[in-house]
Formats: sequence, C-alpha cells, structure tokens
Amino acid sequence: MGKEVDVSTLESGGVRDYEDPPPVPLVDADELCRWSLYRAVIAEFVATLLFLYVTVATVSLVRAVLYMAAQCLGAICGVALVKGFQSGLYARHGGGANELAAGYSTGTGLAAEIIGTFVLVYTVFSATDPKRNARDSHVPVLAPLPIGFAVFMVHLATIPITGTGINPARSLGAAVMYNNSKAWSDQWIFWVGPFIGAAIAALYHQVILRASARGYGSFRSNA
Repeated sequence: MGKEVDVSTLESGGVRDYEDPPPVPLVDADELCRWSLYRAVIAEFVATLLFLYVTVATVSLVRAVLYMAAQCLGAICGVALVKGFQSGLYARHGGGANELAAGYSTGTGLAAEIIGTFVLVYTVFSATDPKRNARDSHVPVLAPLPIGFAVFMVHLATIPITGTGINPARSLGAAVMYNNSKAWSDQWIFWVGPFIGAAIAALYHQVILRASARGYGSFRSNA
C-alpha cells in the first residue's frame, strides 16, 4: 500500500514527498554565454547527420562506422566529465539521459523522434542543396538560420515527450554513464527513431525532390 499523505499538511506548506525542479526563466540572456548551451546544440545533430552522409553515399561505410564509434566514445567521455566535475547537477537532472516521459506511449515517443529527426534533416538538405541554390539564386538563404530554427522547433515539440534525442550518440553517452534501467529500456527509441527519420528525409530529398527538379534549369542558366 502506498504511503498516505495528509492533504491538509501539504496545503499548509508542510513536508512533501517530492521535489519541484527549480524555476527556469523564459528568457535567460546569461545562457548565451555558457559553453554548455552550444555544446548541447552541436551534439544534437552531429551523429544524426553522419548517418545521412552514409545514406546519400558521400562517405564510405568504413569511414562512417569509425566516425560513429568515435562520436559515441566522445559522448561517453563528455558525460563522464560532467558527472565528475558537476556531480550535484548531474544527479539532479537524471544524468541528462533521454527517457520516455510518463503518460506517453512507446509509439508516441518513437513517432516524436522520427518526425523530429525528419524535420531537422530535411531542413539541412533543403538549406544546403546546391541545386536549390542554383535554381533559386535570386532568393538568398543563410543556411544556419533555417537549420537553427528547425532545431529550436523540434526541441519545443519533443522535450516534453522524450527530452529530445535526435542524436543516437548523445543518448547513448548519457545512458552509459547514468546506467538507469528506465534509460536503457527506452534507449532503442533514440536509435530507431533518428535512423528512420533521417533515412526518410534523405530518400525524400534525393529521390522525390531532386528527381522532380531535374527538368528545371537554374534561373542563372536561363538568363
């Protein structure tokens, strides 16, 4: 039987059997000066983009495997440093491990990772496609802006569900060091989801979009 709690005690500000996380300001200018923010942003898409390189055959399979191994090892070492130097914050935030939030089904979590990765990868391909740049050269696009906005929107949508994985290496590094049963049981979501989402985005861009654009010449060539 669960522990009974006197409601009147809670209403009067008595001892609670849980601890609320500290409030986080909506806009924190100081965060822009912290390396941890930029480190997390970089880590969010590095490993996923590596899978895309393999999908579109821009690197060899051997090189890709070695890159993946190096990134996973780097993620483990990075989390180990955080655990060693900031053990209090590390424990308070669950080791930064990705887990499926309570109230959401496995299918919902998997779908969130697939869609989130698809949005990010599709945005990267579209913003950096040389054919698009040639065809629509009259419309300047600064690639980091749409890519950064995609990362921002994906985080807003998926943090409440999975904590936002979209990067298998990052998820693995946190799970290895935190070594929690919940993190391990949900780990497959943060590998299967990004791989499927990245593959769909790559195939959609390469097979559908670029194939349909073959009949169009660039505005520059038509001048």
